[in-house]
Amino acid sequence: MPRITRAQQRNDAVLAVVLLLGGLLSAVLSSVAGIYGEQQGSLAIAVGYVVVLAVPVAFRRRWPSVAAVLVSLAYFLAVTFRIPEIYAGNIAMFIALYTVGAWEPNRRRATIVRVALIAGMFVWLFVVMFQAATQPVDPDVGGAFSRAGAFSPFVASQLLALGLNALFFGGAYYFGDRSHQQMRERAALEERTAELESEREVTAAQAVALDRVRIARELHDVVAHHVSLMGVQAGVARSLLTRDPDAARETLSSVESSARTSLHELRQLLETLRTPDADAAPDTAPTTHGLSTIQALVDDATAAGLPATFTVIGDPACDPPPLVQVNLYRIAQEALTNARRHAGPGATADVRLRFETDAVELEISNTGRRGSSTPGLGQLGMRERAAVSGGTIEIGPRPRGGYLVRVRVPLITVEGAHV
Repeated sequence: MPRITRAQQRNDAVLAVVLLLGGLLSAVLSSVAGIYGEQQGSLAIAVGYVVVLAVPVAFRRRWPSVAAVLVSLAYFLAVTFRIPEIYAGNIAMFIALYTVGAWEPNRRRATIVRVALIAGMFVWLFVVMFQAATQPVDPDVGGAFSRAGAFSPFVASQLLALGLNALFFGGAYYFGDRSHQQMRERAALEERTAELESEREVTAAQAVALDRVRIARELHDVVAHHVSLMGVQAGVARSLLTRDPDAARETLSSVESSARTSLHELRQLLETLRTPDADAAPDTAPTTHGLSTIQALVDDATAAGLPATFTVIGDPACDPPPLVQVNLYRIAQEALTNARRHAGPGATADVRLRFETDAVELEISNTGRRGSSTPGLGQLGMRERAAVSGGTIEIGPRPRGGYLVRVRVPLITVEGAHV
């Protein structure tokens, strides 16, 4: 059950005041009209009765069962002792029974209280009907119902009373239950909405984290490759500066070219990140590199002091998707960068691109040292790119020395065409 709000408590207090004022007006008019004739109670008792009706209504949501019992008891005493007020009592009875059905948190208690009160009221009604049926009729009294006939006006009046009471109590019971069900459904909907909002925030945070990982991976690939290449070339240029100025100048030109290429790729990446409607996949947006540019990587590695060869085996049935091409390019770039860092002097590298009918395979091997056995961010990035492309990757030292990176990406066939 939802909590009772301050606004609801305030509304109940206003309803109690309205019921009190309406009951006082009804008591005065009923007393003047003499609804019970000479046998009716005093107006002062009617005023006290209206107060007793109004006070429980002010706390009907907090203690619904108690309020219903108090209102029902007051109504029973008022009618029994002919207190001149019946209209405010009827309204208070309906509100009290409705509130038990709508706001009583213990549903078993709500059922017991309502059934007991309704049953008590009908027992009382049948007792009154029995007394009226067995009371002798004075024919001299005007307006008395005749009991003659199988369906006399007296019987009709009693059936009408039964029908009205059935509608009265049945309506209070039904609408109370219906209101309780709607409140529970609304509370469940609000709870589910809060859960969805929380899940949306978590999903958004996860998406931001994934974007950060992808951006970090792309920056690592771009910066690590070119900075490593520039470092090697700068070292070569320094060693040749006094012995062979022309070779040193040419090496420095390569350093300048690598720096320009690195800045260009970084600028493309940053422009893509600043564009609101840019490609949502940072793997493909910042660069147009693909399988056709792996040869340039091999040439850069050779120029940086790591002799490397590039071999293409087989003919592609069709071009792999751009995402696959970019990821394979980055894996080759990272593998060659690691080879320059860790393979040592005298090492060589071999890059092989193999096309099969249902897959493309890229292999980068070197003949130098095995390097560190602890995987770093570069290896993690290669594994992520292979997984994103739907392929598998093998990274580790070769039995005959050196290091091997082999990635295989299947090409999914749909209706005879490679995708």
